[in-house]
Formats: sequence, C-alpha cells, structure tokens
Amino acid sequence: MSLEFLSIETIQEFAHNYGYWAIFLGILVENLGIPLPGETLTLVGGFLAGSNELSYWLVLANAMAGAAIGGICGYWIGRLGGWSLLVRISSLFRVSENRLILIKDKFSKNAAKTVFFGRFFPLLRIFASPLAGIAEMPFRQFFFYNIAGAATWGSVMVTLAFFAGRIVSLEQLVAWVSQFAIASLLILVTVIVLPLWLESRQVEK
Repeated sequence: MSLEFLSIETIQEFAHNYGYWAIFLGILVENLGIPLPGETLTLVGGFLAGSNELSYWLVLANAMAGAAIGGICGYWIGRLGGWSLLVRISSLFRVSENRLILIKDKFSKNAAKTVFFGRFFPLLRIFASPLAGIAEMPFRQFFFYNIAGAATWGSVMVTLAFFAGRIVSLEQLVAWVSQFAIASLLILVTVIVLPLWLESRQVEK
C-alpha cells in the first residue's frame, strides 16, 4: 500500500534505477515499522519481471528476503524497547498500562496467526513483527511463522503482478490491490480489533 505522496511513476522509476535492491530494501524497511510502500515496490518488481525487465526468481527472492529480515529486525526492536515506548505513547491518549497488558496478553494468544497472516493487511504488516516482540513471543516460534509468512506473501504478490501485469496496467493492478487492502483492513478492525478493545475495557472495569 503506497504512501500518497509517492506516485506509481516515482516508485516504478525507483525500481528501474535500483532494481532488486529497491524491492529488498523497500519491504525490509516497511517491516521495521516504517510506513514505506514496500508492497507497491514488490508489485512493481513482479510487473517488471512479467515484461522481462527483471528476473521473476530474483524479484521473488528479494521480496521474501526483505520481508523475512525486516520482520526479524522489527521483532527485536519491539522486544528490546517497544513496550516502554508503547506505554509512553499510550499515556498521551489516556490509555492505561493495565489495559495495554490485557491487550498484550490477548495478542500473545494469537501471535502466530498475526505474524503469518498480518503481511496481507496494511498497517498490520508494518506493526505485526514489533508487536510480536513486545508480546515476548518466543523467537523460535516467531522465526518459523515469519519465514512462512514472508514466503507466502512474497509468492502471492510477485506471481500476481507477474501474470496480471500482462493483462492490466500497473496503475490498475496497484489500485485493485490497494482497494482489497483497505477492505481487508476494515474487516480486520470490525471483526478482531474492535471486539478486543471493547473486551479490554470491560475487563478493566
């Protein structure tokens, strides 16, 4: 999901100029918790592979590697200093530490699913790994689901762009993926996040 101030043309030019490094670093930085258009760069890479400008297998390898390594770095950022930062930020919005602990415990029970499936949701893809670190998810467990999630997400995104890019324009492809991402995020908030938040408030009372 790209940032509004970066046009598709700019992202495509960046991918043209820096090739596989753009894909690797774009998704790696996004997985560190920084909202950069890593997914869009991956789609552009798959699109360029479909037009024989890049290698499909190298685009796929860089997307997977960037997602996996970025996830591991994000995990340790969350594990080593994420909780204290989260408490300070939450205090600005008058969210008590007790409520955060309740949410943290609930997240821990679903951490594996979140790490694996979270890559397919905007925002959650950015914050899933740091949140897993904050929740103190065992690293071996995180490592397995992180690698599996990175491989699955990378395969779907690159292959989708590789084949769909031969039928529709890059702009249309990115627009469809963005619309799906927004819809999935709304469903996620409605089905999971909102009930979790309401439950934490009820328990706190």
